[in-house]
Amino acid sequence: MVTIRNENARTRSQDFVLRENCPQRRIHYILSGKWTSMVLYALSHGTMRTGQLERTLPGVSKKMLTQTLREVEASGLVKRKVFDVVPPKVEYSLTALGETFIEPLRALYTWAENNAAALDELDRNQAQNQR
Repeated sequence: MVTIRNENARTRSQDFVLRENCPQRRIHYILSGKWTSMVLYALSHGTMRTGQLERTLPGVSKKMLTQTLREVEASGLVKRKVFDVVPPKVEYSLTALGETFIEPLRALYTWAENNAAALDELDRNQAQNQR
């Protein structure tokens, strides 16, 4: 359990605790995957098949994409529709819950775009510190 303290707080009641089952930890767990937010963002543009997602997300391996899709499906943010055809056809789309997550995700991506120069500088500094 992590406790975050407000240094200016007059009482301990103003402290808050991130309990093991709290929503903040649950969403952090869901989003902790390297490709999770990018898969969700890609699906915000519409239903996609695995091949479409691979082309939309250069650099993701089939194995990692499959693992990420399973995780977001299990989390309830993505639904998987299997068609009974040969060859097999599978489509992925956001659930209603997944749709509600896109607005905060877009805000995070906008923040990243607005702070790209500062993020690039952080990357350069980290690379220099690792030498």
